[in-house]
Amino acid sequence: MNINFGFSYVGLIYLLMLYIPNIIWSKNLPKDYEKYAKNENKILLTLERIGEVLVTVVALIFKDFNINNISYWSILLLVSFLSMVLYKIYWIRYFKSNKTMKDMYSSILGIPVAGATLPVLSFFLLGIYGKNIFLIISIIILGIGHIGIHVNHCKEIKEK
Repeated sequence: MNINFGFSYVGLIYLLMLYIPNIIWSKNLPKDYEKYAKNENKILLTLERIGEVLVTVVALIFKDFNINNISYWSILLLVSFLSMVLYKIYWIRYFKSNKTMKDMYSSILGIPVAGATLPVLSFFLLGIYGKNIFLIISIIILGIGHIGIHVNHCKEIKEK
C-alpha cells in the first residue's frame, strides 16, 4: 500500500464531480423526500457522515491518486472515472425528470440505487488504484451508511 502525503488533483476532481450535483440536488429535492429522511436509521446516518468527512479529507491529502505513469493499474483508474461519468449521467437524468422519489432511486445500466452506488464504487476503485488503505476504509464506512440509507428509502417506496 502507498501512503504518500501531498495534494491530490485527482481527488479534487472526483470530489467536485461528487459535490456539484449534490449542491444542485439540495435545491431540487424529490417530492416527499422529507417524509423519508425523517425515518433514516441513525446508525447508518452516523456512518454516512463520518465516511463523508473521511473520504473528503483522504481524497485530498494523499497524492497516491494522481496519475504518475500509465500501467495496468491505470485500468482501475479508468473504470473508476467511468463510474463517475455514469454518476453524472444519473444526475442529468434525475434533473430532467419529474423529481420523484422513484426517479431519485432509479438504476442505471442495471446498477441499483445508482446515485448512491456509483460514487461509492468509484472511490473504492480509486482507493485500490492508489493502493491507499485509508481511502478504502473510508469509502467502506461511507458506503455502508450511504447505500444502506438509500436501500431503506427504496424499500419504503416499494411498500407505498
